[in-house]
Amino acid sequence: MRSVKECLVLLFFVLTLMLLGGCTGGGNNSGPQALLKQGPSPAALTGLLPPAAEIAADKPARLGFSQLGSESTWREANTASIREAAGEAGITLLLKNAEQDQQQQFEAIRSFIRSGVDVIAIAPVVQTGWEPILLEIKQAGIPVIILDRSVNVPDSSLYVTFIGSDFYEEGVKAAKYVRDKMRHHSEEIRIAELQGTVGSTPSIDRGRGFRKLIADQPNLRITLSAPADFTRSGGHEVMKAFLQQPKEKWPRVLYSHNDDMAIGAVEAIKEAGLVPGEDIIIVSVDGTRRAFEQMVAGSINAVVECNPLLGPLLMQAVKEIMAGRTLPKRMVTPEDIYTQELAVIEINNRKY
Repeated sequence: MRSVKECLVLLFFVLTLMLLGGCTGGGNNSGPQALLKQGPSPAALTGLLPPAAEIAADKPARLGFSQLGSESTWREANTASIREAAGEAGITLLLKNAEQDQQQQFEAIRSFIRSGVDVIAIAPVVQTGWEPILLEIKQAGIPVIILDRSVNVPDSSLYVTFIGSDFYEEGVKAAKYVRDKMRHHSEEIRIAELQGTVGSTPSIDRGRGFRKLIADQPNLRITLSAPADFTRSGGHEVMKAFLQQPKEKWPRVLYSHNDDMAIGAVEAIKEAGLVPGEDIIIVSVDGTRRAFEQMVAGSINAVVECNPLLGPLLMQAVKEIMAGRTLPKRMVTPEDIYTQELAVIEINNRKY
């Protein structure tokens, strides 16, 4: 069906031709009367039709999404959420997985520019090094959405909005749990930390938030810390190395920046003849179903939620941009913290 605006434009055009026909007369097959029979040429409609953007409004938006990798259960759920939400929203999704390589992200983004997508979304591997490629996107006139992890650029106008969790607050929540759990212990509590990918936003901010909250607790000390790349195998290897030190240096608490590393660490702790969740208190971040299973089994004590189901938010943001509306610069997803007791109740509600 034609829109009201299209109908008014067509009516105006017809009336114009009728008036022209009345002025010139003529009974041959040339002139305005003949044009009515043949149909107006594209040139004849110049200046009368609505702008091309309005004509194409019903066409599906094309979104180019640069995913950073597939390193964890969380990331797999994040990718699945975006695919599903794009299908439901009627948005054409071009997705390229960088497999933890920033240069591959740059190549994917340039391919999106060449393809002429309407919007580009990026889940950055690391925070730094983004200004040149974002300038390229800006020069191409394509709006950018930053997803999950932030970028460190001096000019925030290089992207429209950043959608994702408050990683600093996740670190704070994890530290609050540890502080409360160990409140009756006056002796030194050694804490081991499994960091994520070096230079990534969640690893940086989860570490900062945790340290900030325990700074005024002299008996809580991070004595061991190393990156494990957000992977289960990384968590296993790093925790194994931690436990190869003399027993007097073994940690009493493990803080893991994500669930996959925590689950790998649980395996290493068992291999060392210790009981995870008892001999070593474990708090992690993500909230995957596998971590909930570990909490139910007693191996992990608490998990701070980091919601990967960002697909619906991303697609809504794409629609708002296409409609010319303004978005907030920062969109934070609501999240919680779960203990072993809550895990028993909530495990069947985990979608990832």
